[in-house]
Amino acid sequence: MFLRNSYIGRFSLFVALFYLCITFTGCAVVKVSLVSNVDYMSLRRSDILTTGELSVYTAAALQVFDIDKNQCGESGDFCREVLMNNIGLDAEDRLSALAELWMQKALSMDIEPVSGGQVETIINAYLETARYAYAYLFLTERLLDERALENRQTQVLDYYNFAVQKTLTTLFKYYQEMSQLKVDLEQGAHLQSGPWNITIKAEELRLADKRQLPDDLIPASLLSFSGLRNQYHRDGLGAELVAVTSERVVSARSAKIPYSETPFPAVTTIISFPGKSLEEVLATHDAVIKGYDPYSRVSIKLAGKEIPLSANFTAAYGLWLARSGFAAQSLLTLIGKGDVLEKPRIYLMQPYNPDHHIAIMLHGLASSPEAWVNLANEILGDETLRQNFQIWQIYYPTNAPIALNNHEIRKAIEQTLACFDPEGTTRSSRDILLIGHSMGGMLSRLMVSSSGDRLWDAFLEKFPLEGKRLERVREKLGPYMYFQPLPQVSRAIFIAAPHRGTPVAEIALVRWLADFVTVPLDRFKEIAQLLVDPKSVGPVSLIRPLNSIDNLSSHDHFVQLTADLPISSRVRYHSIIGNRNPRLPLKDSSDGVVPYSSAHLQGADSELVVSSGHSVQETPQAIIEIRRIMHLHLKELGIGTADESIAGW
Repeated sequence: MFLRNSYIGRFSLFVALFYLCITFTGCAVVKVSLVSNVDYMSLRRSDILTTGELSVYTAAALQVFDIDKNQCGESGDFCREVLMNNIGLDAEDRLSALAELWMQKALSMDIEPVSGGQVETIINAYLETARYAYAYLFLTERLLDERALENRQTQVLDYYNFAVQKTLTTLFKYYQEMSQLKVDLEQGAHLQSGPWNITIKAEELRLADKRQLPDDLIPASLLSFSGLRNQYHRDGLGAELVAVTSERVVSARSAKIPYSETPFPAVTTIISFPGKSLEEVLATHDAVIKGYDPYSRVSIKLAGKEIPLSANFTAAYGLWLARSGFAAQSLLTLIGKGDVLEKPRIYLMQPYNPDHHIAIMLHGLASSPEAWVNLANEILGDETLRQNFQIWQIYYPTNAPIALNNHEIRKAIEQTLACFDPEGTTRSSRDILLIGHSMGGMLSRLMVSSSGDRLWDAFLEKFPLEGKRLERVREKLGPYMYFQPLPQVSRAIFIAAPHRGTPVAEIALVRWLADFVTVPLDRFKEIAQLLVDPKSVGPVSLIRPLNSIDNLSSHDHFVQLTADLPISSRVRYHSIIGNRNPRLPLKDSSDGVVPYSSAHLQGADSELVVSSGHSVQETPQAIIEIRRIMHLHLKELGIGTADESIAGW
């Protein structure tokens, strides 16, 4: 009995104390538990963009006013109103929460299909998101770098960039479908959307026609590529887009100009809101959208601060290759079918920059610029190389004889340089780097070599012409027989290049395939007629060697004559050679197409032999070597390189 009374007394005492605690002292009962690593990261990083749920930061801001974040799905207007009109939060917490809440509203409405009446409401929500994110980033007391390690700033930057992307693409789609608006982007396009006055400017972009909108605007974040090892991106402010200015990548038929700037330029866009103070920015309904070339711009001045500009360096290049049709066309050109490529064409991978050196890439037989897909992408992903080089890729008819391509490619390079730099005084016209694979390597070597009289003397020995016939032939054939090194080139890289030909060209199957190669060069047939005495059988002896596969044979007369032409003393050159069977002695090795003895050149500054077949330019070892040489090129020109370890190999 005593024991039971003791327990009852203790329980009564506990109840009394608990009542006093919660009634008079306000004491709380706190429990603790451990969270997993996954939950830890989820709590800190998840937000409206990543999980569709409001972040813990916005939830905490709402809790100050006794609002559960789950209430804001249907009562978003109420939640935003409370945050805007009550004290209790500092500017950073208030602005960042409002940016996320406006993003929540925009995403809830931005679901296909969207009717015309919804567009302005959606654009308004995205612009409000961008406005509050902009205010948080640039108009609060603490500076950007003071919050550099904070998750919240990263989230708000994402809200801003995504809102800019969606604002511009929604506007573009609306005006493209509804009104076919034509604007002058250089002078500025002025649009009205609900309460917003929007100005769009793209004066720094190289677009085909700034008097009208591009054909399409594709967010880089929506593009995924196969066939590319890496995708390269620079973090910063702005939405990364690809402007589609032409659906047709290449027209094989001859054009008046020998070059094409990319029809898919990369664009980074930002939105700014006029006003010097937080109050002015939050009160305005003016928004200025500007487009920038991320290759030329590393940063922009915004709100009195130098801000890194976001960029995607793979998306535009990948889209260009994906829509090019190069693979099929290059094979059809070889046999004279389809939309046959008649003359070399130079493709600029970025908008021309007079302050960047040029790296020219030449592909091989039956190939195209697709041969350089990973090399070009890796160069674009290297900050130092990207800031000092611009890539030109030459697409040329590999069915044509080497002598003709040597002449026509030289002419195309000279004409393109003259178009962009008529006086030849900019950095871009000096110290060009040539990179050639296979037949492209042979052509690259010819472009830095001197013919002297060797070709012409050998020609006259075979065709002892005299008088007027000699004069006519010299006029027609002379440009292909005489050539000097391109003065703008100071370095070359020869990759798996059959400088002395290849015995593969004499294999029966290859000879059979060579019979299908078509050379639609009427002017050469005219020359052939000039060389043959009317009483003779005909010009057959000259016509057959015009086949490009014949030109690759180690028995070809042109190859034998040009194999040892002197390379300019001002040109540094390098060799990269494939070896399919490393167990063989080097002198007996081959990449399966080109023997080492043909690819090797005396006097090269460096020679790298890679365990690879003929497509050695695709291997990581070759790409790293080419990057090393490019860094070395800059270093020897007195241009600092960020990667001294690569430059010093």
